[in-house]
Amino acid sequence: MAGAGNPLPGGSVTTVVRVADTVRRAPPANAEFVHAVLGWFEQRGWEGAPRFLGTDELGREVLSFIEGHVAWEPSQPPSVFADASLGRVAELVREFHDLTAGTPLAAGREVVCHNDLAPKNTVYRATDTGLAPAVFIDWDLAAPGERIHDVAHVCWQYLGLGPGGADPAAASARMRLICDAYGLPDRARLLETILWWQDRCWRGIEAGAASGDPAMIRLRARGSSRAVRAAFGWVARHRGELAASLG
Repeated sequence: MAGAGNPLPGGSVTTVVRVADTVRRAPPANAEFVHAVLGWFEQRGWEGAPRFLGTDELGREVLSFIEGHVAWEPSQPPSVFADASLGRVAELVREFHDLTAGTPLAAGREVVCHNDLAPKNTVYRATDTGLAPAVFIDWDLAAPGERIHDVAHVCWQYLGLGPGGADPAAASARMRLICDAYGLPDRARLLETILWWQDRCWRGIEAGAASGDPAMIRLRARGSSRAVRAAFGWVARHRGELAASLG
């Protein structure tokens, strides 16, 4: 019997444990779809996601354990947020978007989106120039969507768009870097989509907590909904400056 396993740090919603060279966790609500997406990546030889290995005797999904550095803490080595790292994140996103475009998994939408791309869901590996992003984890929210959805989420989360984050002008230049590395042709809706994500996120936490969802109650107690609402206000106030470099 595999047993309970050793808890892994960083999970804010789902408890994740390691058993030998595997990760065990409760299956997501859309488990069949997520497992199909991970299976498609494996079929196509894409190394940017864990492998789905089945279900254990406790009903947990079993995923391959990915060695590396998961950037879940606020303080990180400089290379995690370096321009080269941001560019590589965008390239990885483009890779899995292109792999799912036009497939039944996309269900008539542009691509399959991860929908929770963030440093805390990224495994970084050591290179000669520092840590570089290699694998995206936590595909629980994956669903058919539009390319710009994931690109906007990357800009929000990897740049920390909000109070106390980057200077708006510097953030604008780095948003352009992400869009260029991805190859996003139309940036006109980017800020609108970032605001859509932020509004959806804080409202979702509040609604989930009000309905008694334990994970959302914990997030609200930590101040997550307040922080995201403040980030929404910051982006809205600096929208013009943030758009300046996008072209």
